Amino acid sequence: MSTEPALMTLTEVARAIAMKQLSSHEVTRALLHRIAQWQPHLNAFMAIESESALKAADEADAALARGDVRGPLHGVPLAHKDMYYDAGNVATCGSLIRRDFVATTTATALQRLKDAGQVRLGTLQLAEFAYGPTGHNAHYGPVRNPWNVAHITGGSSSGSGSAVAARLTYAALGSDTGGSIRFPAHFCGVTGLKTTWGRISRAGAMPLSQSLDTVGPLARTAEDCALLLELMAGPDPEDPTASSEPVADYVAATKGSLKGLKIGVPSTYYVDDLDGEVARVLDETMLVLRREGADIVKVELPDQRQLAAAAQLVLAVEAAAFHKRWMIERPQDYGGQTLMRLHNGLAVPAVTYLEAMRWRGPALAAFNAATRAVDAVIAPASPVPAPTIAESDVGGGANAAALLQRLTPFTRPINYLGLPSLTVPSGFTKAGLPVGMQLIGRSFDEATLLTIGAAFQRVTDYHAQVPKLPS
Repeated sequence: MSTEPALMTLTEVARAIAMKQLSSHEVTRALLHRIAQWQPHLNAFMAIESESALKAADEADAALARGDVRGPLHGVPLAHKDMYYDAGNVATCGSLIRRDFVATTTATALQRLKDAGQVRLGTLQLAEFAYGPTGHNAHYGPVRNPWNVAHITGGSSSGSGSAVAARLTYAALGSDTGGSIRFPAHFCGVTGLKTTWGRISRAGAMPLSQSLDTVGPLARTAEDCALLLELMAGPDPEDPTASSEPVADYVAATKGSLKGLKIGVPSTYYVDDLDGEVARVLDETMLVLRREGADIVKVELPDQRQLAAAAQLVLAVEAAAFHKRWMIERPQDYGGQTLMRLHNGLAVPAVTYLEAMRWRGPALAAFNAATRAVDAVIAPASPVPAPTIAESDVGGGANAAALLQRLTPFTRPINYLGLPSLTVPSGFTKAGLPVGMQLIGRSFDEATLLTIGAAFQRVTDYHAQVPKLPS
């Protein structure tokens, strides 16, 4: 455990504040110092709220001195993706259209973290309207990867992945519609949890695709993700799609063993055409899991290409439906890439969309049948490590479009099925770029994924590696 406040995990710093080993003021100031150093290199923050954060930290310290403990995150400073509404504060959603939008309500997920005692540190960058897999933003500039600032962070939760990796916040809310938590986790070397659809309320979170959107955390460890999930999960009268499925003791699950667990590795698709270093990390990860007691077996999955295509179609249509009015009234205020994607959604026939929606139930049943004998499935989060910002930009030449398609095939099927997936840092390339593996579980069984992720992190230190400040 690090004794430098900014380098501690969420769980460690929350415990240190509760035990009065550190004050919220000390912790907040330590993060603000790192933010001042790193932000010019990363562009991870949309807004840095130093004065109000320190004031809130002082109030948290005074409350703790009186014995008024607000919750498990008492006095812990956090920043989140700038698409979670917080009453009285601007939520830009990474766009020009909402650059001055002041929220009148607070997102349920965010409110539950506030009720647990978090201090608001600021807001984090994202792809425009959370619609992009790389971290580019035509209005506010790209977010940069702390491990190599010439490379992408992954999107759309770009600022969340970058800031957590650089130790500028202990954790951050992201959102995952087609991979937007798992890409930044993979490319930036942090832990990211895409939750089961409906596990966490989406009320007050900017929508992108109503039947695919999920709320989840990016953090430094599986244990940190477990704590945040436990605080946010559960039904919500403001969101009828939020499930009343019982909320497990996710933190306790992180103490479990791998003995007796069976993990499936797909025989095709998720292992096809992998970058050599991603393939190496997958093999090394399976060796560790096997050594810790898990049984690794091959699984034959239904055609995942069809699932990926269906997910892309559903996302395109639902995003276009949400944005239709602005596309008519304010097309000039969109970035070119975002507007192009939205126009693609308008071209899909209603019958095609309805067929894709109707197929989801049978597709989930077929996937569940194929994985009935295993507790989770392991696969790379992406077939490649982080490409450069330049080569993945829309102006990056003839290969840019093909590169973008290559980034995303391993995440979209899981959104279409509504299943949970935990991405954990699993290694580095020879060039020093992180590589993450995703664990895919059964509906509402985040606990098993967190058990596996935490067990892996107890015997590896990839998640504990800290990038160096660029010179």
